[in-house]
Amino acid sequence: MEGDLMAESAAGIGAEFGAGIGAGFGAGIGVGPYAELIFDSDGDVDRATYGPVERMEATDLLVFAHGWNSDRSTATRLYDRFFAPFPGLVGPGVRLGYVGVVWPSIRFSDEPIPDFDPPGALAEPGFGTALDPATREALGRFWPGRGAELDRVAELLEERPESEAAFGEFGALVRRLSGVDGGPATAPGEVPALLTGDVVEVCRALALALAEAGGPPPGSGDGPDFALGGGLRGLWGGAKELLRQASYYQMKKRAGVVGERGLGPVLAELAAARPALRIHLIGHSFGARLVSFSLRAVPDGARYVASLTLLQGAFSHYAFCDRLPHDRGHGGALRGLQGRVDGPVVACHSPYDSALKVFYPLASRMAGDSAGLLGFDERWGAIGHDGVQAVPGAPRLSLEAALREGMPATGCVSVDAGSVVRRGGAPSGAHSDICHAELAELVVNAGRMGR
Repeated sequence: MEGDLMAESAAGIGAEFGAGIGAGFGAGIGVGPYAELIFDSDGDVDRATYGPVERMEATDLLVFAHGWNSDRSTATRLYDRFFAPFPGLVGPGVRLGYVGVVWPSIRFSDEPIPDFDPPGALAEPGFGTALDPATREALGRFWPGRGAELDRVAELLEERPESEAAFGEFGALVRRLSGVDGGPATAPGEVPALLTGDVVEVCRALALALAEAGGPPPGSGDGPDFALGGGLRGLWGGAKELLRQASYYQMKKRAGVVGERGLGPVLAELAAARPALRIHLIGHSFGARLVSFSLRAVPDGARYVASLTLLQGAFSHYAFCDRLPHDRGHGGALRGLQGRVDGPVVACHSPYDSALKVFYPLASRMAGDSAGLLGFDERWGAIGHDGVQAVPGAPRLSLEAALREGMPATGCVSVDAGSVVRRGGAPSGAHSDICHAELAELVVNAGRMGR
């Protein structure tokens, strides 16, 4: 049922994006040829968007998947800004084609993107913990058919009742939106503790995390001392963050599905039709998870994926390892799949990314974990926070060294991009500060496309 609703939503996305799906200098993009591949939440591609990609006259195809964006204009501005330096970076024998992957995701209006929005510019003033209209509308598109639940969530966030019962109701609504209806007994070891734990304590932990990421809970007016033992009213900033993290939980799952069942098979089809085409995958945030999971659909021995660049990837730093340090009997979700890339897998990370440094470990910690919510645990670290972990022989470079000295021809490499990925306000920090010519040059070098 949710799949049917999301298919309808994706049809709306397709209509919204339809004006720019032809291969050309359209859709507000200053480079070309450019086209979009549009997927629904189940990974089904809008077939009308495939043809323009297949017909591109290009030797090398840049395929970029966005992270959390709630509308076409945001994704288009991201692609336009990030792609802009490439024509001046590649060698004379390289003809680039540009592809933007569009998939159903969401962005809260209080998460500014550097160069696009100054901190706080999107969320309308005066809303505090309440949902501003743009975020409420985006949530409705993200969770179609859940208007009643979202209306009640919005009401509670606006009223901020000083009541444990109200927090309990809020937590139940968030679990229902996330598809985690069974409370603490639901799928232990698979569902994040944020969605199964005591709601008041979860909101207290998130309020403290918000303070760590850049100040008091947004709009609460109460300060972090309330999270340390004061009244319940000051914890509704943490409750709003719980709603945000629930949407991230859904996006994380969705990105893997769209990558493995959607983008991966489409790229395999494209490679069969255009065997000489070299494909360079780029992903930001959950889009990095999406393009990485597309490797599961790459046939053994295929060499059409020429490089993979992950910008502030919102998935496990152990994804590519053969053996987990804390569980030697298991490997990462993508163990060994770097071998399906005919070039390096480049993981860019930054210490200024609050979304991955502070919130990702909280949101990834599994139910039943004895460590509790607070405190860093390496098991739950993100690849965009500290790079690739537990992969022997994977070098760690600064961005400057990678650009000056080059990168390995194959395998995983971690690149500290903190020298440029460093701007952004709370709560995400520098998570979306990715539109830099240095990062474009890194993609070019990884794909052996330079002059």
